[in-house]
Amino acid sequence: MSIFEKFKAGFKKSAENFATGLKEIIIKKEIDDKSLDKIEEFLISSDVGIEAASEIKNIISQEKINPNLDSIQEINKILKNYIISVMKPLEKKEFFNKKNNLNVILVSGVNGSGKTTTIGKMGKLFKQNNSKVVFSASDTFRAAAIEQLENWASKIRVDLIKSTAGSDPASVAYKAIEHAKNNNFDQLIIDTAGRLQNKKNLMDEYKKIASVVKKIDETAPHEVILVLDATSGQNIINQVEEFNKIIPLTGLIMTKLDGTAKGGILIALSKKYKLPIIGLGLGEKEDDFQIFEAEKFANAFISSN
Repeated sequence: MSIFEKFKAGFKKSAENFATGLKEIIIKKEIDDKSLDKIEEFLISSDVGIEAASEIKNIISQEKINPNLDSIQEINKILKNYIISVMKPLEKKEFFNKKNNLNVILVSGVNGSGKTTTIGKMGKLFKQNNSKVVFSASDTFRAAAIEQLENWASKIRVDLIKSTAGSDPASVAYKAIEHAKNNNFDQLIIDTAGRLQNKKNLMDEYKKIASVVKKIDETAPHEVILVLDATSGQNIINQVEEFNKIIPLTGLIMTKLDGTAKGGILIALSKKYKLPIIGLGLGEKEDDFQIFEAEKFANAFISSN
């Protein structure tokens, strides 16, 4: 299966939901004001956001679609071009390239976002690009999280620095960056406890991890990645808002796009925050991760229309 086919298959639920809704609205060839309003409402209900929905509506209105052409196809072209124009600047394909110096990546996200699994998939991609990788099991809040990361480290054959459940997560991160520096590693990926924005002690701990790694490398962390669960819908907006306040984010990863009809939220995030999109999780397997490409995303989004 090609990358696009895998992407399209994983994104099938979002695409089918979007296609069905659009076809129910456009039952006649001519797009009138009533149809435009319904398209805008439908886009908002698909989580693409008020701003994007309004802009798409205006573009469709200005295009003056020829009634002799297939209206669905013409609207799909407009949607595709719009998505690419908004999201192309947010691609960060070089993220997984081997770096000249140690690259420290702090990964955060709320419970259940697929954060630890995502770290495992990231580690595999880095290895494929000839990077020497080490994981830091700094989610000491749950014993299961340490075990899960240990399983991933064993599966893809990377180093792991860990401690016991309940130990100081910043101490684990400190030992990990020391190990990485002393042994010429290229990538250090730090797992953190699944934080809810309203748990102040966990948020303080998150900031402490970032400050501790600076003691060894004042430029670290070089990347601060937030993992988001696509099935959370509009709650994702609040998560980005809150996490970005604590430590400025440098990129986003969206997971569980294979199990949601809410893929449009990524368009809303792109409009609002303009943060780089690192990749998309499309399943549980270690290869079910796609480096983000705007054109592939746009094609998958409209593929069932």
